Amino acid sequence: MITFPPVYARPRADDNPGGEKQMADQASIRLYVDMPLQGGTTVQLAKAQSHYLINVMRQSTGAPVLLFNGTDGEWLAEIADADKKACVLSLLEQIRPQIDEPDVWLLFAPLKKDRTDFLVEKATELGAARLLPVITRHTQTSRLNTDRLRATAAEAAEQSRRLSVPHVEAPQPLADILRTWPGERRLVYLDETGNGQPLAKVLVDVPDALAFLIGPEGGFAADELDALGKVTFSVAADLGPRILRAETACVAALAIRQAVTDTLSPES
Repeated sequence: MITFPPVYARPRADDNPGGEKQMADQASIRLYVDMPLQGGTTVQLAKAQSHYLINVMRQSTGAPVLLFNGTDGEWLAEIADADKKACVLSLLEQIRPQIDEPDVWLLFAPLKKDRTDFLVEKATELGAARLLPVITRHTQTSRLNTDRLRATAAEAAEQSRRLSVPHVEAPQPLADILRTWPGERRLVYLDETGNGQPLAKVLVDVPDALAFLIGPEGGFAADELDALGKVTFSVAADLGPRILRAETACVAALAIRQAVTDTLSPES
């Protein structure tokens, strides 16, 4: 759960005709909830979010909160029952409608804990729709706490004002992924050997449905590069002459894609 600058005044929506707009402007807390959002209804938060909202952030009845669930846009709500274990929010109005987001997947070889957390956070901020950990020959670790990574993605979505949270999948071997890959989705893999074209140039010709594959520290094994080169749905790309850490390469690839092809909305 992420906060923004503190709220100094919290007028209730029914205090004046423009109350809802004023509340939306002053709302400092934004939460992802896995439940439907509809005007005139209420939402009961889980214990952890209730504790955060009431005990940690010290919010009380009438305080404004922004909610999103990945399908119903962003909603203004206010605390109706400030229960520390089961806080209830009343939904007032939709602030932003749900919009289409880039259909971009990120496949990455898992890293050590803090670096994987960083990667998931930044990939969420940069619009990745699906995160798929991949086990390669040189992968540092195959053990991941996917529940923790999903929580990290949700917090990053809250902070970045994104309207959805990327799906975080369980780790899979590279060979299995290539065998079951949907052929209509272009797989752009970063080839550290220098055999690929510059990524910005590659992205000009790829379809909207694409995925990036970032290898582990030490790079792909020779047989893995050979397998990637043989499938019809893949294309090699290059990020330049410098050797980048894996998490840096993920951020760079997603940022270049956003700069080159992102026409998500006028806000982009």
